Amino acid sequence: MTEYTYDFHIHSCLSPCGDNDMTPNNLVGMAAVMGLDVIAITDHNTCKNAPAVLAVAEEAGILAIPGMELCTAEEAHVVCLFETLEGAMDFDRHIYNSMPHIPNRPEIFGEQRILDQDDTLTGTLEDLLLVASFLGADEVKALCEQYGGTAFPAHVDRDSYSVIASLGSIPPEAGFTVAEVTRDCDLNALKERYPELKAMGIVRDSDSHYLDTLAASQALKITLPERSAKAVLAALRAGASGCIN
Repeated sequence: MTEYTYDFHIHSCLSPCGDNDMTPNNLVGMAAVMGLDVIAITDHNTCKNAPAVLAVAEEAGILAIPGMELCTAEEAHVVCLFETLEGAMDFDRHIYNSMPHIPNRPEIFGEQRILDQDDTLTGTLEDLLLVASFLGADEVKALCEQYGGTAFPAHVDRDSYSVIASLGSIPPEAGFTVAEVTRDCDLNALKERYPELKAMGIVRDSDSHYLDTLAASQALKITLPERSAKAVLAALRAGASGCIN
């Protein structure tokens, strides 16, 4: 077993609230400077920049996991990670058909930029990504598993856009084995307030939309038998026994 530094929640310039400097090469380069071994690309309601990020990360010697930060019908954010790029892109297509299609207004919400592995603009998404999907929070993890993935509620210590903020607690029927908190969260106090967290694995991610917040993030570690997406997802599914710290 080996310890690997991780950040499972990073946005690219495809997220309308993500800075245009969050290109595949820039964000992977910053991850390399930080000494990260494993990252995940998790744009809002889409995986369409995952192919470029995975290609750049492979060249840099970093494991990149394709993913998405899904907004549920309750306006709660859930991080979805996948073992393969193919599974992620199939999930992407499913989500496209499970969300309202409202035109983006880039002058208000920001551009939604699709790039290739050379950071060349190949297109933009016309439908706004900052919308709630039609999926309930209790449906997400089971759906992800159908595409070879898993899921965990994002930044549960925040008072907006989290499963706890939206629902008051983490519903057991959702099947979550891991929850994400922000890097500066007082975890002991949070567990006292929400006892269900005591039985779950905890990850701390940056949720970076900007290069400087990624650079400022403290790198944490996960213990794995190998550095692979399969091993990461197995640890997340194992929850509290999955060697996450």
